[in-house]
Amino acid sequence: MTTVLSTTPSTTPTTTRGTTLSTTLSTPRWTELIDAVRESGQYATTAEAERVTRIVLSALGGHVTGDERVDLARALPEEAARVVASQIPVTRPLTASEFVDAVAGRIHGATPATARWDVSSVLSVLPGLVGDDLVDRVLARLPQGYALLFGRAELTPAG
Repeated sequence: MTTVLSTTPSTTPTTTRGTTLSTTLSTPRWTELIDAVRESGQYATTAEAERVTRIVLSALGGHVTGDERVDLARALPEEAARVVASQIPVTRPLTASEFVDAVAGRIHGATPATARWDVSSVLSVLPGLVGDDLVDRVLARLPQGYALLFGRAELTPAG
């Protein structure tokens, strides 16, 4: 089965730190995503931001399934879409803390604190890139705790 990724028209979103990502009549370019991550994470080099982006999107790709995975891939730059779509779905979704620990294991010299920074630096730019509705759908399919990684408050019903 072959999945065809296409570009869709959209408005020009901004990241949580105000970086504008140009998406008029197409998905944003890879360089725009990396620049947004570099700014969000305050990385010293583009290469560092790109390395972290690939690692985090790769980890996320195994956890996002179904229509949300397809829609996420369609909304991302082609190179990022390939990273997400090429991952084999996990058999057991990780908690947000386990997800951060798994990312830490993929980054040489990372600690849980630095891995959380890296994960949040990448995931927090996604709402401005792919839209709040899609991020809401992705979060609904992930275990509780991921919203904070996307730069959002996680509200729980009063019980």
